Amino acid sequence: MTHVNLLSARLRPTLFIGAMALVILLCALVAGRALWAQVDGDRGIAAVASSSDIDIGGIEVNTTGKTAEEARQKGWAQAQRAAWKKLGGSEISDSQLESMVSAIVIEKERIGPQRYIATLGVIFDRTRAGGLLGAAGRKTRSAPMLLIPVTIEGGTARVYEMVNPWQRAWAEYQTGASSIDYVRPSGANGDSLLITYGQTSRRSRTWWRNVLDQFGAADVLIPIARLERQWPGGPIKGTFTARFGPDNRFLDSFTLTAKGDDDLPRMLNQAMLRLNGIFEQALQDGKLRPDPTLNLGAPVIAPELQQLIDLGRAADAQADAARRAASAAAAQNVPAASEEQGPATAPVAVSSYVVQFASPDGGSVDATLSAVRAAAGVRGAAASSLAIGGTSVMRVSYSGTLEQLAAALRARGFTVSQGNNALAISR
Repeated sequence: MTHVNLLSARLRPTLFIGAMALVILLCALVAGRALWAQVDGDRGIAAVASSSDIDIGGIEVNTTGKTAEEARQKGWAQAQRAAWKKLGGSEISDSQLESMVSAIVIEKERIGPQRYIATLGVIFDRTRAGGLLGAAGRKTRSAPMLLIPVTIEGGTARVYEMVNPWQRAWAEYQTGASSIDYVRPSGANGDSLLITYGQTSRRSRTWWRNVLDQFGAADVLIPIARLERQWPGGPIKGTFTARFGPDNRFLDSFTLTAKGDDDLPRMLNQAMLRLNGIFEQALQDGKLRPDPTLNLGAPVIAPELQQLIDLGRAADAQADAARRAASAAAAQNVPAASEEQGPATAPVAVSSYVVQFASPDGGSVDATLSAVRAAAGVRGAAASSLAIGGTSVMRVSYSGTLEQLAAALRARGFTVSQGNNALAISR
């Protein structure tokens, strides 16, 4: 019976350790699944490949014809003419206009037996249309700008945490006709952890530089869409704000209204185009320039600080010149003195020794260094390692042996312990 009790007592710690290990393993698995859940899932929207063609969207047409196909062809021709007029192009024939059209984008359409109602976009080839458009065909592009589309709805702000219509509107935007060089992350994988709404309120230039380097951008643009639903299934009020830079600076704001969920994509596309116009206007006004403080390779020094640095360097240069002049004068006087006093004595070698000392506070460090420097034969003493509240180390330049240095320090009132080419002193 005693043997069984002893065996049971020995097994209890082993069973306890095994149970704890199992619990820790389960917690690690749960934490790993939670971390993976933050980056897993269908949350990425890849941005469309943008070209340099000229894209004009949001053109509404309403045409009729003998057949549905005839009504559709009339609607497309009407959209081409309206888009060309919107660009401010000169009067040209229909055949010439059609030769410059690269594609017709169908945003929304309804087709009847003899009627065609649609909202279309027209893409013009910039190479062919640029000559007729003049200055309108050439635009100066901005530096690469990281785009962070923020949606605020129901008291929650999100960027890439889940797929949303505001992110989709910017991802499907043809940026070739814009003067802004947008850098649009897909939002997949780790983008949802790296780029969040909280990131827009950070001011750390080092943190921003790390984020921008991930995407090859020079600065950041923040279009914010605040959506307020009047009632379920009812109108949606959208307040749109344009901000930019690591300091989240305000550019402009406006309000639009959608009739309902079906009308929400139209409102978001319209808001996106207006925000692009705001960013383009800021670029023309000289506001949308990359923040110089984000360029870590070329730090900017304040003029006052630079002036102090220059004064310090000038003072150091004068002190060096004075020391060199004094050394030259002393070298000239040595031969004359030697002739008067007889043969010159051999110079004394100066050695460097390590000295450890107690340093309970900063004042004790200064006091110990001053006392050591005042010892006979000491040419210099400087702290090489400081440990406030512990033991610090100094290097002492002394014209003599280690035993002579120990004797000189004892003469200054120190208790000296001698080791292998090192001393330990205390009071």
